[in-house]
Amino acid sequence: MDLNIDGNVALTTGSSSGLGFASAKALVREGTNVVINGRDQDRLEEAAEELREEATGDARVVAVQGDLTNEDDVDELVDTTLEEFDRLDHLVTSVGGPPSGAFLETSDEDWEEAYELLVMSVVRLTRKVAEPLQADDGGTIVNITSRSVKEAIDGLVLSNSVRMSVIGLEKTLSKELAPEVRSNAVLPGPHETGRIEDLIEQAIERGEYENYEEGLDDWGANPLGRIGDPIELGNTVAFLSSPKSGYINGETVTIDGGASQSNL
Repeated sequence: MDLNIDGNVALTTGSSSGLGFASAKALVREGTNVVINGRDQDRLEEAAEELREEATGDARVVAVQGDLTNEDDVDELVDTTLEEFDRLDHLVTSVGGPPSGAFLETSDEDWEEAYELLVMSVVRLTRKVAEPLQADDGGTIVNITSRSVKEAIDGLVLSNSVRMSVIGLEKTLSKELAPEVRSNAVLPGPHETGRIEDLIEQAIERGEYENYEEGLDDWGANPLGRIGDPIELGNTVAFLSSPKSGYINGETVTIDGGASQSNL
């Protein structure tokens, strides 16, 4: 299916690895110019080179190093995007998750850091790109969050609680920025990324799993019987960024192999 987004410009955050990277890959495969972002310069450059090999047509890949909890870095990220392409059609937000742990093990600092990372990074970024996204024929926003906003996951109190704010923001933007900009969110379950590896290793240290294989089997317990491939989520993000999904706005799409027990 041709998504008709070739030649568009997408800014994808947290995209040097994981689900952000998979989203950028799906977009460049459609001929979309992408700006990728990450904190580690070496990893970011490696990701950019891999994406350039995946790109179709005249799609370009621009890498901008920066920390999304730093407002100056956010400004530079957006400014560089507009300087390079003089337009912005799509925003995809993705950040690494906060540490796992139980409620009584978390401190005020843990909560404050999680809020800055998960919520304020999206707030500041969206505020900065709202005007260019509304220009011309309008654009899209896709927030990558977690299925934990619908169904709390044991040991992830920070993610369960704080990510809910991003969904409230996404739903509000779907009204305030419409009709020029459509805003949606994807709620990933377990996908084979470094984030899952970290969570399993942390759980092993707490004595919840004996080894990595046991943890992987546990995270892959869903009706499809497997962990997700990151590009499956990336393809969904690309679809939500395209005219093919033109009547989808203000929605949350769970991508977890059917693991969630929620009816909605």
